[in-house]
Amino acid sequence: MTLFSDVAPIQFEGPGTDNEYAYRVYDKNREVLGKRMEDWLRCAVCYWHSFNWPGQDIFGAGTLPRPWLGATITQEMANTKLEAAFDFFSRLGAPYFTFHDVDAMATANTVKEHDRNLKTIGELMQKKMAATGTKLLWGTANLFSHPRYAGGGATSPDPEVFAWAAAQVRACLELTHRLGGQNYVLWGGREGYDSLLNTDLKRELDHYGRFLSMVVEHKHRIGFKGSILIEPKPFEPTKHQYDRDVAAVYAFLQRYGLTKEVQVNIEVNHATLAGLEFDHEVTAALTYGIFGSIDINRGDDRNGWDTDQFPNNAQSLVSAFVALIEAGGFTHGGFNFDAKLRRQSVDPADLYLAHIGGIDTLARALLAGADVVNRRKLTQLKKTRYQGWDGELGQRIEQGKIDLAALADLAGASNLQPAPRSGHQELAESLIARECKY
Repeated sequence: MTLFSDVAPIQFEGPGTDNEYAYRVYDKNREVLGKRMEDWLRCAVCYWHSFNWPGQDIFGAGTLPRPWLGATITQEMANTKLEAAFDFFSRLGAPYFTFHDVDAMATANTVKEHDRNLKTIGELMQKKMAATGTKLLWGTANLFSHPRYAGGGATSPDPEVFAWAAAQVRACLELTHRLGGQNYVLWGGREGYDSLLNTDLKRELDHYGRFLSMVVEHKHRIGFKGSILIEPKPFEPTKHQYDRDVAAVYAFLQRYGLTKEVQVNIEVNHATLAGLEFDHEVTAALTYGIFGSIDINRGDDRNGWDTDQFPNNAQSLVSAFVALIEAGGFTHGGFNFDAKLRRQSVDPADLYLAHIGGIDTLARALLAGADVVNRRKLTQLKKTRYQGWDGELGQRIEQGKIDLAALADLAGASNLQPAPRSGHQELAESLIARECKY
């Protein structure tokens, strides 16, 4: 028995059920556009917020019962947490999980101790995965919590901290490889600055580029076939983070020659903090060819920070799903629930209810997005809006068969008088809204 054993395995019971511990929409075997719903969504439970966050905030101590947490995590506590986590994964029916190294392992004070403790829990994790069938979507090293990382890991002003970070990443990347992980993520929570007055910006970016290149080199050295992902976020905990959004990450990857090696793990709430829409970030990543995976959560419209709440609004996700569906879905990635309970959700069963609601929300958005794609009205609207580019003039411009001077002369000689045409934005938005009927 674990903390989460009082809830029976979660099953699909359909929209008519009164059972709160059942899926109403998420039927993993339901076929959607030729692919199982489970394969479209590839849902993952995160190890950190679910099992390592006690519910504290800046004004108060933790409220959630997590008996395996403390100032120092012993191996016994780490083992108890592992049992509880995999019991939860199995009962929820989630096909994947994700973790930071220090989420899972006993506390370590040296590099050697860190490697030993991570290896110990990794061996136990491997056995649990084999017994339950739960797979690893991605692993990552925590390079932000320990005081040594106050000035960053890869961008630290101290090369010894850079070396510590390298040791953590190597150990976690190698464990991710051994566990058959689909991806490896680098979240640069402190790879940025609080003040430019004491920051050598160019040097820190060069160090970050070198660090990422070293990670890619080691990936190939050990034969890891998964993707290396960067998770964009504009600020918090630092004032400015170098990987603030998808476009900034792409520019960074271009500068250091890594566009073919590294992709992005997009978080909904991080897009919000950057002043962008989630569908923009997904579409931008697909356009740049660096789309990898998604952390699915939401923020609070009245708060200016990363509240990491579970998704509950399917309509807000449909346009991103349309882009994802049109691109064929994930390759290595999936939807990771990087979301946490509210401080008053103190019942262990609340963790099930939050994930059930979140997964059903994704299923609703998937079905609505599939209907939008199937009906092709949005596709036709776009095609009509840009149809001039398929004509002679548009093709000459796109194919580089006319230069600036010749184009200007043509505009004058032809006495061009283009008039505004409707973009039918309201229609496009209504097409999304009308499909949210699930």
